[in-house]
Order: sequence, then C-alpha cells, then structure tokens
Amino acid sequence: MRIHELAKELGVQSKDLLGALEEMGYAGRTASSSVPEETVARLRASGGKAIPGSKPKQVQVEQLPAKRPPREAHVKEEPEGAPAPEAVPAPPGLPTLKVSRGATPQDIAAKISSTPAEVVKTLIGMGQMVTATHSLPDDVIELLGEELGYQVEIVGLEEEEEGEEEVVDESLLRPRPPVVTVMGHVDHGKTLLLDAIRRSDVVSQEFGGITQHIGAYQVHHNGQVVTFIDTPGHEAFTAMRARGAGVTDIVVLVVAADDGVMPQTVEALNHARAAGVPIVVAVNKIDKPEADPQRVRTQLVEHGLVPTAYGGEFEFIDVSAKTRQGLDDLLETILLTAEIGELKANPEGRARGVTLEAHLDKGRGPVATLLVERGTLRVGDAVVSGVVHGKVRAMLDENGMSLEEAGPAKPVQVLGWSGVPNAGDEVKVVADDREARHVAQEREARARAAELVAARPPSLAEYIAQVREGEISELNIVVKADVQGSLEALIDALEKLPQEEVRTRVIHRGVGAITENDVSLAMASRAIVIGFNVRPTAAASELAEKENVDVRLYRVIYEAIDDIRSALSGLLTPEEQVNELGAAEVRALFRVPRMGTVAGCYIVRGTITRGSRARLIRDGVIVYETTISSLRRFKDDVREVAEGFECGIGLEGFNDFKEGDLIETFQVQEIARTL
Repeated sequence: MRIHELAKELGVQSKDLLGALEEMGYAGRTASSSVPEETVARLRASGGKAIPGSKPKQVQVEQLPAKRPPREAHVKEEPEGAPAPEAVPAPPGLPTLKVSRGATPQDIAAKISSTPAEVVKTLIGMGQMVTATHSLPDDVIELLGEELGYQVEIVGLEEEEEGEEEVVDESLLRPRPPVVTVMGHVDHGKTLLLDAIRRSDVVSQEFGGITQHIGAYQVHHNGQVVTFIDTPGHEAFTAMRARGAGVTDIVVLVVAADDGVMPQTVEALNHARAAGVPIVVAVNKIDKPEADPQRVRTQLVEHGLVPTAYGGEFEFIDVSAKTRQGLDDLLETILLTAEIGELKANPEGRARGVTLEAHLDKGRGPVATLLVERGTLRVGDAVVSGVVHGKVRAMLDENGMSLEEAGPAKPVQVLGWSGVPNAGDEVKVVADDREARHVAQEREARARAAELVAARPPSLAEYIAQVREGEISELNIVVKADVQGSLEALIDALEKLPQEEVRTRVIHRGVGAITENDVSLAMASRAIVIGFNVRPTAAASELAEKENVDVRLYRVIYEAIDDIRSALSGLLTPEEQVNELGAAEVRALFRVPRMGTVAGCYIVRGTITRGSRARLIRDGVIVYETTISSLRRFKDDVREVAEGFECGIGLEGFNDFKEGDLIETFQVQEIARTL
C-alpha cells in the first residue's frame, strides 16, 4: 500500500505518517512510496504512530504510477491478538478545490493563496520533478490536493469560472414552456411523430431515413407552448442523446407497437433516468395490423416502467403519426406533467443556455442552435460558448423567421460567432465584446494546456510495457463533418470499435469543407480523410489526387463505420494456418560423399516435394525445422514422391537422422482477420 493512501485511511497527514515511518527505520520515503503489509498492519493498530523496534526487512521504493489506480475499500488485516482499532473516517469538511484539466502549480497556488514555489516543493516531495508552469495530469492534481488538504474536483472551463452558486430570487421567477426530448430506437417514428405535431415535412430532409442532427422546435397547443428536441435513434448518436437528456424537463420515449423494445430504446431510457426527469411513453404505429401495444407495456414493465393502468406512475399514450390518432392526448399529458413540475425561470438579466448544434454555413459563417435556459438573449449581446466568442448578429427561429429576443426554453439559431461552438457547451452573455474575447482566449489557452498533457509521450515504464506487448498498429484519421453533432457521433462510433490490437487515432477533427491543410496533414501522418456530409475544395481534391491521399466521403453514418471497420481489419496481423502436405518415416541411413547423411524413407501419407518446408519429429517432439534440400528415387533426382513409395531425403543443415524419425512437410497459409 502507498503511504498517501494509508494516511487517508487513517485520517492523518502524509507528512506525519512519513515521520512515524522514519522513526521505524523507513527513511527517505515519499508519499507515493510503498510499505510492506506487516508494517501497514502495525500502523493501523497504532493509529499511524511509530512503533519502536520495527525495523524494515526490505523496502522497495516505487515511483508514482502514470495512472492512479481506482480507490478500493481496504480490508484491514490486523495481527493476531492486536486490539481492533476504531474506523477513522476521512477528515470531515475538507474544502473543495475546483481545478480545470491541465492546471499548472502556478494556477493551483493562486487558488489556495499560496506561492508556486511551495506547491512545486510539495510536488517534488511526492516524487514529481516539475516547474511552476508545467501542466499536471489529473491523477497528480488529485494527489497534490490531498497533500494540501483539499478535495480536488476536475471540472470544465465553464464550471471553474462559476465560483459561488448564483442566488435565485424567487420573486423574479416566471412560468416557462417545458423542454421535451423525444427519444427512442431508430425507425420507431420519432421524427414522423414530431412532423405530425408540427404539420411540417422534416423527414424528407434526412438522409438514409434517420435523423442526423438535433432539431429543436416549438409547438403551440391550446394557447400553451411546448419546446421539442428531436434526437437521433441510431446507436452511433449516443452522445447526442445523452446531451438531449441533459437539457430536458420531460422525456417522450417513442416505442413502435409493431417492433417493441429494442437496444436503443433501453439506452434512451437509461439516459432519461440518469437525467432524473419524468418519462412519458408514446406507443407509436398503432395503426399497423401487426401492432401490439400490450406487448410494449409488458416489455417496459420488465425495465421498471409500470403504466398507471397497472398501478404504476408512468403515462403510456397510444399514438399514430400517420393517422394523427392520440396526438392531442400526448400533448395534454405533456402539459399536465409540466404543470405538476411547476417549471419556472428568471427571464430577466443576462442569458444562459446551451449549444444544441453548430455548423459552418458557406454564406452565413458559423451558425449555432441554442436553447436559452434563463435570462433573455437579444440581438447585439456579446456571448461566449466554450472557447468561441461572438456577438449576436442575428437570431432565427426554427422556421427561419428573424427574432429580436429569445426568453427561457426558446430554441434559436444564432449568427455572429468567431468559430464553430462545440455542441453541449454552455452559452453565456457577458458585458461586452472585449470581455467575451478575453474569456474565450483564456479558455483556449487552458484547453491547449490540457491537450498537451494528454498528448505527452508515455513514460519509460509505459514504453517498456508496449515493447513487451508488441507493436500496436494504428489507423490515423482526419475527420471533417458538416455539423458538430455529427462529428462527435462519428468519433464516438470509431472509439467503440475494438482497440486491442489495432486502434484508431483521430489526429484532427473539424467542421466544414475538407481543405488543403487537412490533406497535407493526412499526407504527412499517413492518414485517411473522412468527410461526413461535406466535400473537399477544388484545391484539396487536386492535392489529394496528386499525393494519393485516401479521401472518403459519406452521407450516412452506417457506411462510414463499416468502411473504417474494413480498413482496421486490413491492419490486423493475419492468422497463420499450417497445412500438412506429407509425411515420411526414416527406415535407413546412407552416408553420401559431399552431401552428408541421407535418410532412406517410406512415404506414409501425402506427397513429399523438394524445396518444401519440413520438420523432423523424434518421439513426438519437433527436433529441427528446415527445408527439403534433396529428393531422390534410386539414383535419380525427382521433384516429388507420392504416398506408398520409397525415396532418399536430405534436409538443409541437418544430418543427425535416426531410424524411426518422422519427416513432415507443410505449408503456412496466412488468413486475413476481421474485427
């Protein structure tokens, strides 16, 4: 066990435990060093205090591992006869220190009112030789926090900037429309259902019959407004569905009555449960002859969704997107669920929201679909989303109509960004353009530091481990897509492919057309370029053709994933299959001048061919492996000898034949493997 882990278990400081160990004869240890189990037992029995006369037998100093092992419950093994010490809980009330990924000792020192020199000194005591401006990995930051008496929380750039929680003034809260996320398996009719509610044609715009992007729309019903978010159903869009569940108030789980519960249905259900929001089940396609709504209810009961008709708490509505049956009941149920939830938000003040989708438009530049969560977003506001800033030049609703302002739960398209925001990033309004630019630049610098930590070369121990495991093949990929959501989905699908022997490495990702820079990077890195719903520029196409860079373009994600899987299969080491050709038994030995010993053999099976690979087997053990150097029938050299005939066989580099040996000839065939 490492000293810092034992110190945390016993509720003492690592430096105090190091002092106790020094008195016991363990000098020169660090917080990341290990101590023998018998010493651990003694320290547990003494509550972390030194026991005189306990000299170490053998102590091995270990360096801090590259990755921190997961914390596990330590089973206390007390020495026989020793009194069982009381469990000492972790020190209560440790302050929480929020730190972004890739923070430096200088950044941490500023947060705890210390000096960079003190933080660096602590790190050196932990065995980490770093400077004040050195970006630290997550595991080292956590260990450092424990040494300094803080509970470290690695957070995103936005969370680190928040500081104290904002005080909500109840008097300023006003009712707002519910945000409803539609989830379910692919081809269960989610988009058709929304299409029927909105009386518009969304499905015809989708490629391959599946929704490729998140769409956000508002629907009016009996004087009330409902905001719908449509999420794709294909399994590759897991991340997009997870993001949809994160901003929603109510989830509508769509299940086809003729198909039943499918894998993505369960996955969507898990996302909804993780979000902790009410779930309404829409049993779709009840107009089909083979529809069985009762079977859907029974299947979902097995997953914990008990209908109110069965005494449960979940509403099930039978609907048909084609005949519009049950749509009014569905909307009424959604509004009733929202009324029970008493959804409110403050429409005053600076707007806060989330980026649902973003893409690069040829004529309008970067365009982001935002969902305002509180406050009011207005044309002319300075905004920040992740590492991108901008000024709201124009706002459009889902129908393309211009808006001057957007309140809580309103989805809008915003123009005027400095770049393409990342889907899922928080959006906030700041005082002016200067502050927006400053915040974005600071975040970009921190994000770059975090990337440098992640991209740092492995340690010597990791290199040795890789050498022992054998060389790992990699397929380098440059990915470009039309929108951020599709880019995330495609990369997420690539990461789900088996990565043990052959792995994918995305060396560059981006939104927009494939450019010369993308092709040049692929050429230098021996990568392939994947374009999803984008095309290469004329110059990029010319360069790719000239340099033989593989550029693959797709419109449907299934095809992209299948092609990459095929490419990865080509990098797998082929399997070797050994096929036996023939076997000969040695029955006599002949000494031939200038040739050495020749074995007089009888062919017991197959055919022996001159020049083929062979192995000599004695008492069931392979003694030597070589090739057939000579093959003779009587005094004539022959090319091959068939089963049932006698011949003389000479092996390349081998003369120590014995009667009864078996000579087998074989060929090795390489068989391509697939993932």
